[in-house]
Amino acid sequence: MNDQTPVLEKFSHPDLTAKGEARASVALTGAKTLWFNTGTLCNITCVNCYIESSPENDRLAYLTAAEMVPYLDEIEALDWPVEEIAFTGGEPFLNPEIITMIEAGLARGYAVLVLTNAMKPMMRARVQDGLLRLRERYGDKLTLRISFDHFDSKRHDEERGAGAYDITIKGMQWLRDHGFRMALAGRTVWGDSEGDSRAGYAALYARHDFKIDAYSPAMTVLFPEMDERVEVPEITNACWGILNKSPNDVMCASSRMVVKRKGAEKPAVLACTLLAYSEEFEMGQTLREAEADVKLNHRHCAKFCVLGGASCSV
Repeated sequence: MNDQTPVLEKFSHPDLTAKGEARASVALTGAKTLWFNTGTLCNITCVNCYIESSPENDRLAYLTAAEMVPYLDEIEALDWPVEEIAFTGGEPFLNPEIITMIEAGLARGYAVLVLTNAMKPMMRARVQDGLLRLRERYGDKLTLRISFDHFDSKRHDEERGAGAYDITIKGMQWLRDHGFRMALAGRTVWGDSEGDSRAGYAALYARHDFKIDAYSPAMTVLFPEMDERVEVPEITNACWGILNKSPNDVMCASSRMVVKRKGAEKPAVLACTLLAYSEEFEMGQTLREAEADVKLNHRHCAKFCVLGGASCSV
């Protein structure tokens, strides 16, 4: 009798690992953050950008306020326990409606997080005026998390281009001088220990009087590297006990992301901020459709979220 068991590659089957074991999945146990991707266009090209943002990449189009607001309505209709509205890109401050969208979230009472490189798009007069108005009205309900690859200028500029470090520092100084709440996201590309990384950022903050806690994982986020060439294990249901982790700790247990694909009539809801181009992680056009469980069928699920323990929220 022939063995009909299929031969599987890793991360190729939604329900089974390459060994034929049941793939782990994550339920939406508490939707605390709703992300909006404002578009993949960015003012710079970073060497290891997970979403390949650049001045040319418009695979994710600019989202509009008119497209965003119905999702805020749906949060209330579904009674999701959302605490935070978050914006990522690309560079969000390139989106012409970003100030309007930030205010839409703040006006509903949510905390708002904006991921930015704090470079020239954020420093335009129109954007500065809008940010100052929001700061005056909503105070620390607004947080800007600065993408800052390394506390050493040489290494930072290796990723982002010559002079990027100094431009970002200037943007952060403007935010400091006007009382904005800041956080920071760093990278572990160079293999620094967590202790060394946090000490390096603590020295950077002290040097510039930035009011950011270097030793808080929520305020100084250190992202593990996402190299798709690196072999990683698939996550089965047994892994939770082996790793002493809970599926409730994984990012897709508490968040979803809205994107607008280039040429699409309507936005779509994705399981995760990290997998914008993976069709199997697109869950529909509404938040209700996005309440389904998420199968951990990607190496980023294993390397970044489960094994790396990272989260994109503050």
